[in-house]
Amino acid sequence: MVKIKRLLYIISQSAPFRPNLTKIAQRIDVHRNQIADYLFYLEKAGIIAQLRNRTKGVRLLGKVDKVYLDNPNLIYAIAEGTPDKGSMRETFFLNQMRVNHSVLLSEVADFQIDNLTFEVGGPNKTRRQLTGEANAYVVKDDIEYGYNGTIPLWSFGFNY
Repeated sequence: MVKIKRLLYIISQSAPFRPNLTKIAQRIDVHRNQIADYLFYLEKAGIIAQLRNRTKGVRLLGKVDKVYLDNPNLIYAIAEGTPDKGSMRETFFLNQMRVNHSVLLSEVADFQIDNLTFEVGGPNKTRRQLTGEANAYVVKDDIEYGYNGTIPLWSFGFNY
């Protein structure tokens, strides 16, 4: 139980993060293979969300690109200090969208849902990262209304 608490603390301090199972195993003093099991069970329990890319077949097994806590409230409950705003934004977006959609890691932005690409950021986020991408949107926090391929983050709360 203590080791799982340590794992959750590591995730809360750095979510979203790209897990290095060997380093995490060393930090919480367990075998590397146990970390994958812990992550699987934490996801099944609804405590974390694991984001994967479009990889198919055997390569998909065990391949996790990012790990998030399931929702922003857990970040406040587990992490020390003030949580990173970027992590909070991405966690909220993923939490709301994965209810009705299969959310994947995008090659050029934060998230891929079907044929749509989403980059999540603050009010100063630009479309520069999405140049040349069809069906790409910037999801901004701290704005009231959307315009020209920009969608307010709060509006994704209606998806749930």
